[in-house]
Amino acid sequence: MSAPPILYFDLGSPYAYLAFERAPAVLGVKPELRPVLLGAVFARRGFGSWSATPGRGTRVAEIEERAARYGLPPVCWPPGWPADGLRAMRAAVWADREGRLEPFVRCVFAAQFAEGADISSDAVLAACAAQAGLDGAQLAEAVARPEVKQDLRERTDAAWERGVRGIPSIAVGASIFYGDDQLELAAGVISA
Repeated sequence: MSAPPILYFDLGSPYAYLAFERAPAVLGVKPELRPVLLGAVFARRGFGSWSATPGRGTRVAEIEERAARYGLPPVCWPPGWPADGLRAMRAAVWADREGRLEPFVRCVFAAQFAEGADISSDAVLAACAAQAGLDGAQLAEAVARPEVKQDLRERTDAAWERGVRGIPSIAVGASIFYGDDQLELAAGVISA
């Protein structure tokens, strides 16, 4: 494989959390992380999240079962989940521009899905930024920068143009695999 696989994610997605945690082991290589705004993907595809459907309880139970099977901490759902994740996704872009994306993503996913923290909170995001080696005091200003906002839009547009219609998605060459449960199929393409 000449280019690493790409993991398209949104920090609000529990399935993206599961994929992020297990992708390196399943794929045999660390994927390149690519933040995209899931709300914009929802708007383009014409329908939103399963979290607002009658099937929510079934999906929540499935995610909790998968997390346990994968050896992750029990999922601790934040009150009112899903939160407005726009600032979190802008913060992810900022972290990427500063070379600290992976540790920032790891901290935010753990804060939200293992500790039940609200990722719409600047305090939560600033603490994760600091833990990831960034200056947490700069977070509020960083996520308000026009170039960070535009960067997130461009990354989301590029993902859509590539064929990403949901999160998480794994790109391996020209193939897109949608869902945490598709990592094994993506791994088969990598090893072929």
